[in-house]
Formats: sequence, structure tokens, C-alpha cells
Amino acid sequence: CPAGGRSGRIHFGREGGRETPLNRYDFPARSPPPGKTDAEMTEKNRPVRTRFAPSPTGEFHVGGLRTALFTWLTARHAGGRFVLRIEDTDRTRFDPGALGALTSGLRWLGLDWDEGPEVGGPHGPYLQSERLPLYQEQIRTLLDSGSAYRCFCTAERLAELRRLQEQRQQAPGYDRHCRGLRPEAAVERAAAGEAWVARLKVPLQGTTVFHDLVRGEISYENAGLQDLVLMKSDGFPTYHFANVVDDHFMEISHVTRASEWIPSTPSHILIYQAFGWEPPVFAHLPVILDPSGKGKMSKRKKGGGGPEMPVYVREFREAGYLPEAVLNYLALLGWSDGTDQTEFTREELIAKFDLTRVNPTGAAFDYQKLDWLNGVWIRKMEPAAFARLLGEWLGREGIEAGEATLAAVGPLVQERVRGMKDALPLVDFFFREPAPYGGADLVPPQLDAASTLRVLERLSGRLAEVERPTAADAEGAIRGIAADLGAKVQPIAHVARVALGGRPVGPPLFETIEVLGPDVTLRRLGEARRRLEAVP
Repeated sequence: CPAGGRSGRIHFGREGGRETPLNRYDFPARSPPPGKTDAEMTEKNRPVRTRFAPSPTGEFHVGGLRTALFTWLTARHAGGRFVLRIEDTDRTRFDPGALGALTSGLRWLGLDWDEGPEVGGPHGPYLQSERLPLYQEQIRTLLDSGSAYRCFCTAERLAELRRLQEQRQQAPGYDRHCRGLRPEAAVERAAAGEAWVARLKVPLQGTTVFHDLVRGEISYENAGLQDLVLMKSDGFPTYHFANVVDDHFMEISHVTRASEWIPSTPSHILIYQAFGWEPPVFAHLPVILDPSGKGKMSKRKKGGGGPEMPVYVREFREAGYLPEAVLNYLALLGWSDGTDQTEFTREELIAKFDLTRVNPTGAAFDYQKLDWLNGVWIRKMEPAAFARLLGEWLGREGIEAGEATLAAVGPLVQERVRGMKDALPLVDFFFREPAPYGGADLVPPQLDAASTLRVLERLSGRLAEVERPTAADAEGAIRGIAADLGAKVQPIAHVARVALGGRPVGPPLFETIEVLGPDVTLRRLGEARRRLEAVP
């Protein structure tokens, strides 16, 4: 393995009757070859066309969004085309509602597609269920050439085969029972109405090799591969077959997908070879691990009895993360530009992204880093844009907020929050009555009830002397009261915060008094006095 590089070859063979990785592939990231980018790694340097091809069977997972992002960045970096294709041939798991969530999630992150559902394109249709005639035509080509064969094994026979293999401690897999059938006899049985599937006739000897932009050269012994099913008995293609056919006819140059598809890739290569087609360039991304780094991030996790953390795109949106922050964070989840830079704009990512700089090692999802980045991007927002966003979030809570008040409130919290959900409890009292509190909540540890009552009375009196108190007026009043009572400012501020906002924490106090205005401020201070006087 060259210094700073990856293994030149990853080989998979047979060991003890089972397909076993002889060399693992968790190697350190390498730099791209000098003067060469991933866009130039195709054999014929064909135009870069990438695709994101999800199966809408449920919620849109953040792992799928990361794959879409890397695929989109590859196309945009090379000035190529990004294709969205929907793989919906598994009709038992297809969820029509998931398609809308998927396209909405992509648009939320700004991942626009050049071809696909809703936008069309020259290689449509872009839903696999609408491309059945093409698959059926292509399967006939493989059957006629002898590269595939009809298999008539029933579900009962296959179940019995699996049972015997388990009993004998053999590797599971199809025994090629129908591979030796004469093609003429197979055609006759199919014409008579006997159910069949089409299987790939995998070479029994030799090695299938492919280059992976992330992991280097990977090879599999053909003897360890299965004669996988290409077309099911219902006439629908399997993922493996439709995937290859669509990538060819859509002229896909780069296939970027999760590492779990590595074992399927040699079979895909063999399908390309059976047709005489040039395969695309492959890049298998590292798995996203849960925050502990010990397992795949596939299910929602709870830590120490705390709240569930988001794992689906919808949940990240609902949790108040900005798309700029999510895009920035996901780009860093397995990729680096070779520097210490952590804050990337969309334009910077497009300019710098290269698949050869993806690290094959799994990356743990760090919510704290995402929270930090979210705060960074909130602070980068223009104040007017943040005020509008704050108004949208308040609206979700049924709070009506005027533009002038939002413009005044926004700057008080924009520098203090990491997410929009953090902002709501800090500002809601500007727009509605504060959360209920008891008279005892007004009393800080440094004062007693009588002293607290004097603070409220003096603060009301001093603020009433000014027609419309400014932040400077409020600061002068509070510091003056602290001096009069021989106390520090902090306990005086505590009394005022609870009286005005219902809780001891909030945005800057002096500015809060200015934004609330004299009427609301004096009314709430009076209500606080009444609550404190009612304390036994």
C-alpha cells in the first residue's frame, strides 16, 4: 500500500464454503492522483452523469440524503447532470406517500435534479414501474444469448434447499438446478404456463474486478457468486437488473451508493459484460454510524433516557436545523478537502468536492457538531431573514408576530441559539403572556420576599418616570436599584426577568424592556407584585 494511499487490491474469495472477505477495506483516505479528478476516471472520459435512485418505501433517512448530496456534488463539480430515478419495482414495499417526502427533502437541501420526476428529461420515464417493456426486452436479449436462463424452481423447493444447506452447515444459495435445462425445453415449459424467473448465468471460473473511487481495486472470485434472479415471475425486474439497465440507457457515468452494495457490484459488472456495455465508475460510501460509533445509524437512538434524536430528514426539519447547516455537516461526514476548514458554503463544496477524497471508514454521526454548525449558520443569516424565519416558527405554535416586533426581537436571540426550537422559549413572551409562575419564583437566593417586593416597586417607579424607556434607561434603573439595596445586579435582573418573561433566563434584559414597551412592562411588573404579595 503506497504511503498515504489505499490498498491496491481488495480480494473476495471462498473460505470454508462461505464467501469471505480475505482483506478488509477500512483503509485511510488518499488524495486523488496528481492532475486527475473523479470526473476523469471513466475509461472513455464520457460526460459526467450521476443518479440518485432511492426506493420510496418509508421515511427519507439522513443516510440516503448524504448519498444524494455526494452524488449531486459530483455532478455539479464536473458541470454534469444529476438524475433522480425512483426504483419502485418492489410493489410490496412501495409507499406512495414516501415519494413526496423524498422530493420535498431533496428540495429542502437545495439538491435540484436535471432529469427525473416532475421535471422530465430525454431518458424517461424515471419511475422504474413505467419502464417494464424495456426490462422485458433486455431480459429476452440475455436469454437468447445464453447469458441468462429460465429457472422453474418453486418456492417449496428453494425452502427445502435452504433447510438442507443449514442442516449440512453449507453456505446458503441457489444450486443452479435449472442451469442445465435445454433452452428449447425451457421455452416450452414457459409457454405451457409454468412460472419461472430469469437468472444470470455467472461464470464458474475466473475473477471479476472493478475499481472503486473510494476503496481502490476490488475483486471477487466468480465461484463465490450466485446466479442471481434478474426477472421475477410477476414480470417485474429485480433491483440488480433494473439498476444496470437503467444506468446504461440513462448514460450514467458515476454510481455513488452505500457500501452495503459492494457485494452486489461484481454481479452488476457481469450483467454489463453480458450485454457488452461499459460499466460506470463506482464509489461506495462509508456507512454512517450512530453517535457511539459502534453500530450503523439505522434506528432512532435514546441516550441516557433523553429525547429521541432525529434520523429522518423530516425530523431534522422539524427540529429546527437549517438546510445550510445540514448540507455542511453531511458533506463532512466521510469527506474532507484536506484542510481544517469546517464551514463550507454550497458554492465552496461544489468547487472542492471530489469522490477520491471520501474516507472509506465509517463516520459516527455527531449531533453536537451539527448543533454547533447550525448555530454558526444561524449567526450568518441576515437579520431580516432570521426575523422572517423566527416568525414562521412562531406561526407553527399559533403565535401571531408583527414584522416590527420580529425585527426588534430577532437580534436579541440570533447570536444565542443553535436551533429554531431553542429560540421559541426565549421569545414567546414578547408575543403572548408569559408562562405561569408562582410568587416564590420571583425571589432569588440572594434576597428575601420583602426585598424582592421593594425591587419590583422601585423598578416600576423608575421606569414610569420615562415616557418610553430605552435599554439605557432600563440599565440605569436596575443598576441604581442594586446600588440602593447594596446588592449585585444579577439578583435584581432575576426578579425582572421572571416578572416580564415568566422564567429566569431569556434574551438581554435591558433590550427586552425596551422592546416590550412601557405599557406591557409596567402591567407585568404590577402583576408580579400581586403574585408576590399573595405568597404566605
